[in-house]
Formats: sequence, structure tokens, C-alpha cells
Amino acid sequence: MRCPKCEQWNRASLPRCQRCGAELNASAAVEPSWRAKMQARGNLKTYVRVDEDGQVDVSPDRRDALAQEMTELKIRIDDGAQRVQQLMTETASMPPVSPDPAVPFFSEDDSPAEAAASSTADAPEEDIPAAAPVNPFTQSEGTRRTARVAIHGLTDTASVPNAAASRPASAPAASSPAWSQSRSYDPLAEEAQREQQAMFRNAPPTPRRQNRRTHSRRANRRRIINLLTTALVVVVLALTGAVAFSAWQQYRASHAEDNTVIVTASMKDDQAAHTILIPGEDGQRIYIRELHATYEVVGGFATIVIPDHTWYENLDVVTEETLTVTLTPALQTSGARQKAMEPITYEISIPISPIELVSPEYVRTEVTAAMYTLQFKVRPGSTVLVNGVDMSDTVDDTGLMVYNATVQPIGDNVYTVNVRSPYCRDNSMEVILFRQVQEIPLDLAVTTYTSTSLDKYQITCTTLPGADVQILTPHSDLVITDLNTTGEFSFYALFEKIGYNTVSIQATYPGKKTSRVDYTIYYLPNVDVYTRKAWSLANPADYAELTGNISFRAEKSQIYLASGSFDSFISEAPQLAIMYCGVDGVSQPVLLQNETKTTWHTGDDYEYRIYCDVYGSYNGMPWLIARYTYVDKEPARN
Repeated sequence: MRCPKCEQWNRASLPRCQRCGAELNASAAVEPSWRAKMQARGNLKTYVRVDEDGQVDVSPDRRDALAQEMTELKIRIDDGAQRVQQLMTETASMPPVSPDPAVPFFSEDDSPAEAAASSTADAPEEDIPAAAPVNPFTQSEGTRRTARVAIHGLTDTASVPNAAASRPASAPAASSPAWSQSRSYDPLAEEAQREQQAMFRNAPPTPRRQNRRTHSRRANRRRIINLLTTALVVVVLALTGAVAFSAWQQYRASHAEDNTVIVTASMKDDQAAHTILIPGEDGQRIYIRELHATYEVVGGFATIVIPDHTWYENLDVVTEETLTVTLTPALQTSGARQKAMEPITYEISIPISPIELVSPEYVRTEVTAAMYTLQFKVRPGSTVLVNGVDMSDTVDDTGLMVYNATVQPIGDNVYTVNVRSPYCRDNSMEVILFRQVQEIPLDLAVTTYTSTSLDKYQITCTTLPGADVQILTPHSDLVITDLNTTGEFSFYALFEKIGYNTVSIQATYPGKKTSRVDYTIYYLPNVDVYTRKAWSLANPADYAELTGNISFRAEKSQIYLASGSFDSFISEAPQLAIMYCGVDGVSQPVLLQNETKTTWHTGDDYEYRIYCDVYGSYNGMPWLIARYTYVDKEPARN
């Protein structure tokens, strides 16, 4: 309790203050102010919740409780700071205590009762002077301790004078400050203290001193044992903590793996997709904001399969190879509430739209005609733009797109083709048709075809009025009536062989560079005309005649009929296969090149009738170009 006079804190069992000696009345003690402040709490705010079943739940507001605790903590901190400042002020004002350093002290393990008992046992009982009654709060602590040590060290009780008689004349009275603050019950004079101290230092070791040394060694051993025990306990606790921390880390890692979202590549409707597995408890519902859909957790996961094209099919232009996708799932709770979950991010690859140049063979080609047919192979249903003009309606069911390009005599004519196939990113191709710059313009009519079934085909052209024109290839019926006025003229081209035929036209004018146009037309008679002219290769005589006159038959484009099946292909593009036309199926081989619309297959399950014309020879066998194919046998279709 606290002294009402000097405000020194004392134990409640003491009758007087340790500092000033004032009486302590425990019944009249005042409760500390901080305790009153701690008890003076106001009523905390509470929440009353009633669910749909009528159950009432009353709970305090944790925020008010936290605010109350923070306020109390601040009060305690302020009170503690004031008390520390007060103690520091009191300590600074107290006089220092300086005991005699020459006086030995007992071990801290020796209690005053043991010390008194030891002293009594060493000295005869009848020679021990009677202790004079002294106020317990009269002598200083240093004097009391020195006197007590001196008495314990006496070996001859006769040499101890009476306390009153041994007090020197110069000693201070009992009322002096030196004695008024003492707590000892053994008042001795300073002279007797010095004599007894010298005697104690020079006296031989007593059993009591030996016991103290033994006790001190035991105490040291106990300290060492306690230190070792403490160190062992600390090591054991550290090892236990390390093992527990490692186990907790492993559990956390395994628990994190169990709750990790799994994203894997998959397929949906033959299109690239991603399957997303979101962990949860069965029955929970997870809402995906980007998909505007809700998925239920079944078997510990909510399974979501998203086609990759979902994220870019509605974009106007897509040129990136990859795209980063982010999903924001939310867990649906009771009351139509949603709890946000961690975002899900993954990357998708966007395939490029396929495009293949069929004609011409190269992306840069030199031409001489004003018209040229460009052919491309794209995916059916693709959007195709040629120089910004939508040509998607010219794509057939097989993906073939035909574009008739007008080629100006200006050098490079650039044609940019942009393709956007379903579920693909944009792709483009640039084709350059080079036509020599002409000083004398010479062009074919735009209605001129690139193929015909007629062996005589009319061609109309225009050039510079007054120019001189020449037809350099087989022709007939040249008409130049309007040549000098409009520059227009016409003629009939004669095709002497089946297949590709080139028509060459030349225009000259005085003082200008000569212009020339070479135009290729594919000639193939109708099937009824073509097949009637065929010779059978199954006939050994016809086969022998062909092998002996291949060059002549190739020049005349002689037509033959080959029947049978194919063993193997020499080339796939174009298809080149060997067929044995003999009756035995192993003789009379020919090499056939497929220029028909039918795709050939190898094996005995397929048998064909192929109408073809001679092209040349290959490894000693005739080489023929197939124009029409008929399938006589093929496997049954399921």
C-alpha cells in the first residue's frame, strides 16, 4: 500500500512505512485511481440479430470494445510515465548509502535467522550481551549491516563492552539522523565496530566460515546446473519449434495446392479451349462476371470449359499471337450476396488464318496481258478482302477463291489480300504482278477467258490508233477495220494441242518502243469429244506404238485410255502415280499426272478409268496428263 505521508509504496503487511516510519493503516487505504478508471466502464454498444427462424443473437460491437481498450491503454501509459518521473525525482533527492567496503558480507543465500543462530552457537550463551531495545527505524542500513557482521564474527564475548559504555563521547545521540533512520536491533559504537572488524579479519577460519564456503560452492554448482538445465530446455524448445514450423509449412503448402485453381488446355467442338477447375465445397455456386454465368461445385471443383475464340471473335482486328485472359469469380453466399475470389489469369494462343497462293506460283510474277487470274486457297467461310474490296462471296465450298486482276502497264501491280477465318487472327498476303511499261498501249478485252473447250477462240484487242499489229501464234480471220480510228482489232486463236496454249500479239509504231502481249489459254475439249478420240493402253500393240513414237504423239496430243489401280505415288502435288495397264496387271506401265478434279488413291480397293494425252517420257515409260477420271471401284462408305 502507499504511505499517506511520503507516498512510498510498501507491502500491505508492514505496520510502518519503510522510508519515513509513519504508521500504515490498511483499512483506510484508498483504491488506486487507475483501478477506478478501469472499472468505470460504460455500456458497450450491442447488436441484436434476428434470423428468419426467430432466433435472437446479441453480440457486442467489437469496434467499441477495441476503442475502450485503446483508451484504457493510453490512460495506463500516462499514469506510468508520471509515476516513473516521480520515482526518478525521489531517487535523486535521497542521500547515497556508503557502507564500509572492508566489512565482509554474508552470502545472499544465508537468511538472518541462520546468521543469528550461527552466532549464538559460536559464543557462550551467558556472555552474549543483552540487546537494548531500539526503535526499528532509527539506524541507517549501512550501520545496521556493519554491526550485524561484526557481531557474527566475534569469537570472544568477553571483549565486547556494554553498548552504552562503549559508545564514545563523540558518538551521536539516539535522536541524531545517523541513528534515527536505522533498522537494526544491535546498536554498537563505531570504536567497537572497528576493533571487532580487525579481530574478525585476523581470526582463524571458524567452522561457520568453512560452512559458508562449502555452501557457496554448492550454490555455485547449483547455479551451473540451473544454467545447463536452462540451456538444455532452450535447445529442446528450439528444436521442437523448428519441427513444428516445418510441419506447419508443409501443411500450408499442401493446403495451398489443394486450393489452387487448375487451368489446362483442352478442346471444345473441335476448337482450342481451356478447362478451369475452381476448388470449393460441393453445392457452392461460383459466378463468373465475364461469362455472365454461374457454375456449381461438384466433386470439389467447379468445372468451366471456355473456347479460346470467345475472347476475340467479336473484335474487329486481331493481330496478336497471344492474348492474356482474366476471370473474376465470386462465391455466391446466402441472401444473394457475392464474395469476391482471387482473379484467374491465363494466356491463350490465337491461330493465324490460313491462306495459300494457288496461281501464280510465286508472289512476284511478270505478265504481259491486261487480265490475270489470281487464285487463293482459304478456309471455307473466311472473309477475304482484295485491296480493301470484299471478295468473300467468290470463295467456294472448298475454300478456293478466284480473282480476275486488271494489270496495268506501269511496272509493279500490287494486290494485298487480307483473310479473317473463323476463330483465327488476321492474315495477309501481298502478290505483285509486273507488267512492262508500254509506250504503245496493247491490251486484250476484259471478256477474254483463260480457258476454253473450243480449238478456235476469238480474241479482241485495242492498241494505239495507226499502230501496226502482228499475231505471232497460229490464228485466222484477223480484222483491222477500226485499227486506224479506234485502235481496235480482232482475230481467232487456233489451239493445236490440248492444255496450255500461249497467244502472242505485237504492236509497233514509228518512234516508239514495240509492245508485246503473251496470253495463256487452257484448252480442253468437252468430255464427249475428248473420250471419243482415246486409244486403249491395254492393247499391247497400241502401247508398243506409243513407246516407239512418244515425241510424235506428244506433239499431236494423242489421247489414250488407262484402266487399273495405283500401287504408289511418286508425288502428291501434283499427284504422279504409276499404273500398270496390261491385262495381267504387272505390265505396260505408264506415269500419269493428275489434272482432273478427282483425287486418286492407292490400293486394289480403287479402280479407275482415266482419259489422258501424251506429255513425254519418264524413266523409259510414257508420261501422260490425265484430263478426265472415272471411278469404277471404291470401298463402300459407311
